[in-house]
Amino acid sequence: MKEWYEKIKEAQSVETLEEIRISVFGKKGVLAAEFAKMKSAPNEEKSKIAKELNAHKSSLMNEFTARKITIQTMELQEAMKKESIDVSLFSTSSQAGALHPVMETMDKIVEYFSSMNFTVKTGGMIEDDFNNFEALNLPKYHPARDMQDTFYFKDEMLLRTHTSPVQIRTMMSTKPPIRMIAPGAVFRRDYDLTHTPMFHQIEGLLVDKKGKVSFANLKYILEDFLKYMFGDIEVRFRPSFFPFTEPSAEVDISCVFCEGSGCRVCSKTGWLEVLGCGIVDPNVFEAVNYKDVSGYAFGLGVERFAMLIHKIGDLRSLFEGDIKLLEQFQ
Repeated sequence: MKEWYEKIKEAQSVETLEEIRISVFGKKGVLAAEFAKMKSAPNEEKSKIAKELNAHKSSLMNEFTARKITIQTMELQEAMKKESIDVSLFSTSSQAGALHPVMETMDKIVEYFSSMNFTVKTGGMIEDDFNNFEALNLPKYHPARDMQDTFYFKDEMLLRTHTSPVQIRTMMSTKPPIRMIAPGAVFRRDYDLTHTPMFHQIEGLLVDKKGKVSFANLKYILEDFLKYMFGDIEVRFRPSFFPFTEPSAEVDISCVFCEGSGCRVCSKTGWLEVLGCGIVDPNVFEAVNYKDVSGYAFGLGVERFAMLIHKIGDLRSLFEGDIKLLEQFQ
């Protein structure tokens, strides 16, 4: 057995050790052969032989395990040495980082409205039913609640479905005039090519004395904003319905893919919907105890804008962390 101790100590690789293991401990190995010889040994010597063989087996296994750990440690250190990098050295291959396209788009939107004297307000992502629905003219069992696909908690709290609760909390803690936008993450139970369970919205609100705010004011600022975001495009307003504004409108721009001539993206219409807006419903002002005021509100999806600006076909690709996609925005 002495020769096997020497072979284990001299082994220089895990592969060599594995060959030794099979030769010593395998079904057809040295130890198996020695144990087989016990059949022809005198009965009074079998116990002694078995004891010696088991002692050798245990000792060889300890040697084998210790040597394997030593070799693996050496191999790991050698691999780490080869892969080591001197971080103090300048590398010409280093690349500059870049903002995620969604964050870049959000910053650009915030930059525009900040320049128009809108303040930026934020709020919690967990909201109660009053601020998320009831104060926005969406009482319990209102059919428009079904459009929200809300994530509810057991204590009747919920993940906000829009950033409008920030507007409600701002009005309840601030006297008019108010000129604000509320950017942030929102949550809805939806997932397909154009929807994700978490996405980003920016909603705007302007409130002033009655008679000082009109739909014409809203139309002017949104047209200017959309041309700032998309360049030379056409803008149109279509009548629509939102519980918290009346009158309400959806805003379209001429398709940025086909320039209004009609394509698959715009369903051959030449137009793409980009945001919703309207004059704040009096019931909303009543919920926050505002009197003799008027105002307008608007809301948009940041991912929607990012997809149109960068011509991205699948919204989900913005959240998959695909380095090949993100490298394009450096």
